[in-house]
Amino acid sequence: MNPFERIANRYKNLPKIDLTQGHSIAYSRSTTRRNMELIDANSQGNVHGGVIMRMVDEAAAVVAIKHCHRPYVVTARVERFDFLAPAFIGDVVSVNCEMHNVGRTSMEVGVEVTAEDLITREVRKIASSYVIYVALDENRKPTPVPPLVPANDEETAIIERARIRRKHLQHLEEVLKGNL
Repeated sequence: MNPFERIANRYKNLPKIDLTQGHSIAYSRSTTRRNMELIDANSQGNVHGGVIMRMVDEAAAVVAIKHCHRPYVVTARVERFDFLAPAFIGDVVSVNCEMHNVGRTSMEVGVEVTAEDLITREVRKIASSYVIYVALDENRKPTPVPPLVPANDEETAIIERARIRRKHLQHLEEVLKGNL
């Protein structure tokens, strides 16, 4: 059996998900770290933005998969991606991700990326992003996900800021389409 068949068979009969049981932000929070090497950078030693973007997409997908209990999630949108400072060869890049908002089938993951110089121990915030994923069922169709339920006041504030940001973005899209 080839590896692709094994993967497909592994997820043929997924367990039913209790959509009444929500999860907190802490439930799916995740950090991914990687040492930047020559292959990740240009001739000046700066890590390519695309390397960082791929790390973000992969790390944020882990959060979405953990939250929805589904092996299939797709990137629906990158809400924004801000590069704030460079990462260099030899830095350890950390991608810190947490769920910020959940719709019926979609999930917004907030991302903060840092770079650490292992010799000086300096940690710099180098990027941030919001990535939206859609959960898919066995037939690769959008499927409902568990709600996001705050565990404390800090999580409540994060969810409320995400709700307000989403509302503003939807309004802006309507304005740009000329529907308002």
